[in-house]
Amino acid sequence: MIDNTSASAGTAAEAAPAEAAAPVRPRLTLRQRLSHLDTKVSPYVYVLPFFVVFLIIGFYPMAYSGYLSFFSWPRFGVTHGPGVGWANYSHVLHDPVFRKALVNTFGIFLISSIPQIIIATIVAALLDNELRGRTWWRMSVLLPFVVAPAATALIFGSLFADRSGLVNDALHGLGLSGVNWHSNRPASWLAIATMVNWRWTGYNALILLAAMRAIPGELYEAASIDGAGRVRQFLSITVPGIRPTLLFVIITSTIGGLHIFTEPRLFDTNLQHQGGANYEYQTLTMYVFNTANSATNPYPRAAAATWIEVLLIIAVSLGSFLLTRAAQRRSS
Repeated sequence: MIDNTSASAGTAAEAAPAEAAAPVRPRLTLRQRLSHLDTKVSPYVYVLPFFVVFLIIGFYPMAYSGYLSFFSWPRFGVTHGPGVGWANYSHVLHDPVFRKALVNTFGIFLISSIPQIIIATIVAALLDNELRGRTWWRMSVLLPFVVAPAATALIFGSLFADRSGLVNDALHGLGLSGVNWHSNRPASWLAIATMVNWRWTGYNALILLAAMRAIPGELYEAASIDGAGRVRQFLSITVPGIRPTLLFVIITSTIGGLHIFTEPRLFDTNLQHQGGANYEYQTLTMYVFNTANSATNPYPRAAAATWIEVLLIIAVSLGSFLLTRAAQRRSS
């Protein structure tokens, strides 16, 4: 009996400290509950207006254009006609003008985006040095982006005019023949790509510069002690350090390059704005715009062309992302 009593007392004595050691949470006041709720909910409230506006003026038109692409719609009709299945997509894909626009778009994209990213990276690396008046230099590279596209078109229109352009005058001064910038297909691509690079290179350079400034300076100091030169430091420290930002720049440049519209539209001197007399530099976005103003089923065919362009942009952007990630993994 004594042993059982002592064992029970020992068990109770062991349980008592365990119960006493258990923390007792104080009851939160209403003010604390509201503060906790604000911390949890307020970020979603802040981003909610963007998604609401996007659903209204972004996602709904996209979804409706996809729906509309499977119907017919006369040019001056009040509403769409009967369904036609994939006929609008078939018409667009078999249209020779669409094929020209597709080649033009990829041609302008390749000779603009690739040099643009390379030059922007080099300019950002130069601006990352301790320059005199470096704030002024960093602001100056953004000036082309601030200039209105119409003013940019006037500037480059005088440079690449077929008869009295400054570029042709310089070529004549060197004893060379002038270039028909608006009727020669590769030449028109080069002129438009020059406009794109002039406007967007500084913008991308500042984004890459911000990523370079976030790289710890101790890495460069250690590399200098080990005898690494500037080029070696750039390739071994700077480029790996800005890879996420470089990937962002590549993706945005890909998206922007594949739906380019402003530069070729303003470069066009034809009153019909069709991208050259023989569609030398008509892009996919210009094709969508011109199709929407055509005579037969303009809106459904333009919607079909839009979704083909969207799928192409997604495919190319995804390909760029995968290639960049693969190169990153191989180098690491």
